[in-house]
Amino acid sequence: MRKLGFLTIGRFDAADPRPGIEETLQTIVRAEELGFDSVWLRDRHLQPGISSPVAIMAAASQRTSRIELGTAVIPLGLENPFRLAEDLATVDVMSGGRVNPGVSVGTPMMYDHYKTALYPESHDVQDFSKERVLRLLRCLRGEPVSDFSGTVGIEQFTDHVQPHSPGLADRVWYGGGLESAKWAGEQGINYLTSSVVSTEGSQSRDFATIQGEQIDAFRAHHPRPDRARVSQGLVVIPTDSATDDQIRRYREYAASRFERTTAPQGPRGMLFSPDYVGTSDELADRLFDHAGFQRADEVAFALPFSFGPDDYTQIIDDLAQHLGPRLGWQPAG
Repeated sequence: MRKLGFLTIGRFDAADPRPGIEETLQTIVRAEELGFDSVWLRDRHLQPGISSPVAIMAAASQRTSRIELGTAVIPLGLENPFRLAEDLATVDVMSGGRVNPGVSVGTPMMYDHYKTALYPESHDVQDFSKERVLRLLRCLRGEPVSDFSGTVGIEQFTDHVQPHSPGLADRVWYGGGLESAKWAGEQGINYLTSSVVSTEGSQSRDFATIQGEQIDAFRAHHPRPDRARVSQGLVVIPTDSATDDQIRRYREYAASRFERTTAPQGPRGMLFSPDYVGTSDELADRLFDHAGFQRADEVAFALPFSFGPDDYTQIIDDLAQHLGPRLGWQPAG
């Protein structure tokens, strides 16, 4: 395994959000100290979690110097690609080229409940297709977005988004199922997998097999498969330094979510991965047998939603100090 990272939801108390946001920033600093290659931020709207990952990355960029900062994922249905490109490029420049924007498309979650607040006059005609990703890529690549370039009075205008951060477009990631994997490959961008897959297009009902098929399809459609980046995301909870109470709660958490892994869910046949709990030796054996893990040399293991700060500290420390080395990873720096 070449790169080790983790994904956090960045929870906070809605009545007092500052401590939770500060905890997220301190977690990113700790991750860099432990040698992690990346930290990925979830994007949640109208929930007590990270609603503005770009702002969090901006703050984290000033407290760290090396670690990559990613989003998994920004739903572009809530974003203007032009403005998002300006923000991402600004933070990428601030960070020295460490931003990895992960994005998705489609109708935003719970859209009918707030669409008039988001798009008062145009909520019924918004285009939530992959064209939104292409618009973002064009902006990040410095392609013209204006038909004017020149001076007006003492003000200078360019025809492309400012600032321009070379290389940022090459660090865009896209998440989705089989067709999305093929599309991401065709666009030459990177591919994010997660702990849920769509069974559409597959004869299998085994999560690992389907994830492996999707990664293979991505690379098969990428113009430079040798340079194509894939990151695997699963809930992986090492217990090497955990207390007996923590181990009990971790296993109860995984057991409470196991039923949804036994059969596809909903019209698209969404299949969830089991959560992985155990010692690093146990987890390594299971991951080495996992068809998805076998095909990805980067991971962003997801931290569970409902644990406390001490739990996250233990999990992160064990990922870096025990599981990562067991998987062949070496700390950065």
